[in-house]
Amino acid sequence: MSDKNLEEGLTERGKTWASTMGGYAPSPEIRVAHVDSSAVFQPLANDRDRRILAEGQLLAIGATPSSAHGNRASEEEPDEWRTCFERDRDRILHAAAFRRLAGKTQVFVYPEDHQRTRLTHALEVAQVATGIARALALNVALTEAIALGHDCGHGPGGHASEDALDPYVAGGFNHAQWGADVTLAPLNLCVETLDGIRNHSWSRPAPSTPEGEVVSWADRIAYVCHDFEDAVGAGIVAPGQLPALVTERCGVTRSSQLGTFVQAVVATSLDSGQIGMDPETAEALAAFRQHNYEQIYLRDAAKAQANAVVEVLRALVEHFSDSPNLIPDVIAAGGLQAGESAAITASVNYVAGMTDRFAFRTAVSLLGWNPSRLPKSITD
Repeated sequence: MSDKNLEEGLTERGKTWASTMGGYAPSPEIRVAHVDSSAVFQPLANDRDRRILAEGQLLAIGATPSSAHGNRASEEEPDEWRTCFERDRDRILHAAAFRRLAGKTQVFVYPEDHQRTRLTHALEVAQVATGIARALALNVALTEAIALGHDCGHGPGGHASEDALDPYVAGGFNHAQWGADVTLAPLNLCVETLDGIRNHSWSRPAPSTPEGEVVSWADRIAYVCHDFEDAVGAGIVAPGQLPALVTERCGVTRSSQLGTFVQAVVATSLDSGQIGMDPETAEALAAFRQHNYEQIYLRDAAKAQANAVVEVLRALVEHFSDSPNLIPDVIAAGGLQAGESAAITASVNYVAGMTDRFAFRTAVSLLGWNPSRLPKSITD
C-alpha cells in the first residue's frame, strides 16, 4: 500500500502517527524512534553470563542463583541475554493463562472499574514480593516469576471454583497445584519457579526457596489489604470497622497497612535469617484477614455468589466431560472418548481456564442455563 493510499481518510493526528512507520534516520547505520532522539550512553553489554556472575556479589547466602539453562523438565539452549528466571517471568507474562486473569474474579464477579481482578491482584503481589526480595538481596527475577504465575491455575468465580472442581480431581482441585502442574506445564518453566507457584498457599508444604516464601507472604499481605479496600469502595464495610488491633498497628489506609506489613517482613527476615514477620504484626495481619472472612468473604451475598458459581461450573464440566470433542485442545489432539478419565481432566482444564464471562455466557448459550441462576454482581 502506498503512503498516499494509507493517508487517505486519516485525520491530521493520524497522518502524523502514520509518518512514523519506519522511524527516523540520523545516519545510514541506524534508525531511531523520535525525530529529535538525542539520548546517548556508553555501551556495556549486560548479557546473561555477566549478570549471573554479578549475583555472587549481589545475592544473599541462601538466595537462589540463576543459571544459563535452568533446571527444566525439557532441557533448552540458554538465552543470550536473559537468565533462566528472567525467561520464566517473560513466558508467564505472555501466556494466555496470565492474560485470562483479567477476566477472573478476585472477590467480586463482574467487577466495577476500580475493583481488583485476578490479574491486578497478581501485579500487586509481584510489586510487594519484589520489594521484599530486593531488600533482602534475594533473586528478584525468580520472585517476580512466581508472583506473576501464582494464580494462573485459578478457575472462574474465585475460590468457589475450587469447590466446584473438587469432585473431578483426585485429592481435590487446588489452584496452586493445578497452575504449576497443568496450566503452566507447557511453558517448561524452571523447577524453582513451579515449586514456588505450587506451594504459595499457606496450606501447602513450604516452598523450597526463600523467594517462594516471600511470595507466600506477599500474596496474603496484598489480598488482605486490597480486598478490604475494594469492599470499602463497594459499601460493604467501612474503614472504621477494622479491629483496633489492626488500625493501631497498621493504620486505616491501604498504603500504611501495606507499608507496615512489608517493613515487618523485611525487618524480621533480616534479623532472623528466615522469611517471616514479628508476632505482633503477624497477629494484626491475622486479625485483618479474620475480619475480611467474616465481613466480606462469608457474608450472605458472597455465599450465594459462591453457590451459583459451583452450580454453573459443575454443569459445564459435566457437559464437556460427556462431549470432550467440543473442547478446542481435544479437537486439535485428535479427540477423546466421552466419560474417560482423560476427558474429565480435559474438561476440568478447559472450564478452569475460562474467564467469568465466558463461563457464564457458555452456560446460557450452550446449556440453556437461565440467566437468573447466574452469579450476581454487587450492583444487581
